[in-house]
Amino acid sequence: MTPDDLVAHYGLEPLPREGGLFRRTWAGPELPDGRPQGSAIVALLTADDFSALHRLPTDEIWHFYLGSPLELLLLAPDGTSSVSVLGPDVLGGQHPQLTVPGGTWMGGRVAAGGDWTFFGCTMAPGFTFEDYEHGDLAQLTARYPARADRIARLCRP
Repeated sequence: MTPDDLVAHYGLEPLPREGGLFRRTWAGPELPDGRPQGSAIVALLTADDFSALHRLPTDEIWHFYLGSPLELLLLAPDGTSSVSVLGPDVLGGQHPQLTVPGGTWMGGRVAAGGDWTFFGCTMAPGFTFEDYEHGDLAQLTARYPARADRIARLCRP
């Protein structure tokens, strides 16, 4: 299986601002405010692209499916930060599934030495583009100076 096979099979399209390719695979019934009760996507990142730092108001669950591990930088509201890896090596510390708490800045890329990763994200209530907040390089490096190098590699104008 190749990234091109996945693009063709799922009809993946560019994910605006964030990066990578995606397809929404499910959206639950609409809530009174117009949001879906829940949503799910599949997504593909190659080694020459990344998921830009962004945050959402509610929890988002990331799921690893295929390919190389995915490295996620997480910048918490309390000023702490961490790097988690989604991948198949559970006993080696990787996660097949990881919940990112609402309000946490998150961004990811294929782990060093990898070619591509295929993953998914689910949310309840569901994702809307109005909830997406794009990360600002200057603001994030000022808030999390110890992660400045990683932040710079995960920000887009």
